[in-house]
Amino acid sequence: MEIRQLRYFLTVAEELHFGRAAERLHIVQSAVSQQVRRLERELDVPLFDRTTRTVRLTEAGRRLLPHAREVLAARSRALAAIDELRAERAGTLRLGSSSGLGVRLDTVLAAFARLAPGAQLELVTGTTDDRLKRVRSGELDATLLRGERTEPELEMLPLWHDPLMVALPARHDLAVRGVIDMADLAALPLRLSSRSRNPALYDLVTRSCRAAGFEPRFGAEFTTAQDTLAGIGFGKPSWTVFYAPHADQLPVPGVVFRPLRDPAPAMRTYLAVRPDPPRAGLRALIEACHTA
Repeated sequence: MEIRQLRYFLTVAEELHFGRAAERLHIVQSAVSQQVRRLERELDVPLFDRTTRTVRLTEAGRRLLPHAREVLAARSRALAAIDELRAERAGTLRLGSSSGLGVRLDTVLAAFARLAPGAQLELVTGTTDDRLKRVRSGELDATLLRGERTEPELEMLPLWHDPLMVALPARHDLAVRGVIDMADLAALPLRLSSRSRNPALYDLVTRSCRAAGFEPRFGAEFTTAQDTLAGIGFGKPSWTVFYAPHADQLPVPGVVFRPLRDPAPAMRTYLAVRPDPPRAGLRALIEACHTA
């Protein structure tokens, strides 16, 4: 009994017409009839009652039908498993990366290398909207992003929370404190990216300022980390915020980083993926993200 014979039998059983079955299989009708007859001879029972007008399953055909479906489904699953293994060993996953991940990203990369040693992980940068668009189109397998949002056609997997730390001039009176009360920043200009550039962070910081009882005084806009920190450290006193894992990697002369309280703002990171069943490499990436 051959897989081909079972496939032809199943197609005829579904169509109850040898001509239409041949069209579905993209072969000539005589080849379908020949393979079905061979299967019948091997089983020593007729599988179809044939007349010039109709084709019907015999009792033997009806009993064979679920088993044929099961065999062909098992074959498909076996082939898919091997294809998945081959893709895992030779494939590359493309992950959209957010700025300021710091040691979080290092942890994800190390965990992924351990969980999927044969796969490669390519990091892709871009704006949040661009990365989400590329996940939807399949150009990216997933992307990391900060802040909760609803995205059609995508699933948002919640990961970790990162507390915000304030960056202050080392020469400022507040710098001697181990923890900074949010309300004590009211008199200092805030350097922050515009809401159009980073709505999640902008909303979190301004909401935290209001919870502390003041409206933030905006100074020069946050540009790059290097230039903004240089301005804070050696220019007119001001403040900004960094995610804690990033701040830990930024020893900057003239600047100190301190945790915040009352309130203590923190940002949630998500992994955006398509809602399809994930292949092995993506499952490894999701698990690696949860280890961080």
